[in-house]
Amino acid sequence: MNVLGIESSSLAASVAVVSDDVMRAEYTVNFKKTHSQTLLPMLDEVCRILELDLHEIDAIAVSGGPGSFTGLRIGSATAKGLGLALGKPLIHVPTLDAMAYNLFGAGGIICPIMDARRNQVYTALYRFSEDFTVIKPQMALDIHKLIEELNLQGERVIFLGDGVPVYREMIENKLKADCSFAPPQANRQRGASVAALGMVYLTEGRTETAAEHRPDYLRKAQAERELEEARRQGKLCELAAGYSVESRAGDARAAAPVPGERS
Repeated sequence: MNVLGIESSSLAASVAVVSDDVMRAEYTVNFKKTHSQTLLPMLDEVCRILELDLHEIDAIAVSGGPGSFTGLRIGSATAKGLGLALGKPLIHVPTLDAMAYNLFGAGGIICPIMDARRNQVYTALYRFSEDFTVIKPQMALDIHKLIEELNLQGERVIFLGDGVPVYREMIENKLKADCSFAPPQANRQRGASVAALGMVYLTEGRTETAAEHRPDYLRKAQAERELEEARRQGKLCELAAGYSVESRAGDARAAAPVPGERS
């Protein structure tokens, strides 16, 4: 069986093809370019090199969130379009599950952390014993609470993800358990892991149609949160003028226009 993996939940854009237990190709770029500019050209190049007809793909695995709202929508739209055009099923692979799968077989607790800003991370906890086990499923969590939870676990922890550069010093200072940080080849999202875990889900029958697929954002976009806050404060006019409404101060801030898409 052939599974195409698509990863676009963060800065990294990645596509891969896994055939049974062989990773045939992976194209990953971790650079500030819009995924709408990169994913399809990368896929075309992979298919060209492999001399692969996309009709030979049995399913399309897509990183289903959490992550960048824009990135997830681009990846979802790409997968849904291919699924509809090719008549192939989709496999929703939770982003953090696939990240943890980068470290297949590692001892201790695997803890991917994605920076969600304002001291929040998208995270989950995993362990490999005989099987790949989810200790705690995906969630948005304050980094201080995550460290408290890991201190209660009392096991060695391996961290990975774009939250590591942001919170590494805090982790090293406040985490009581032993910890380490994944090396470069395993510390970010990869299409190969999405495809490989997607292959596992495919054999288990965990597929969906292109029409059924929806990304899992875990929380609302900043624009939605600010709209709700502006309604609560009665400051829709300020928001409409392009100013951010701060919940902690209760005042409109003229520092910058409201960003439409933010993790």
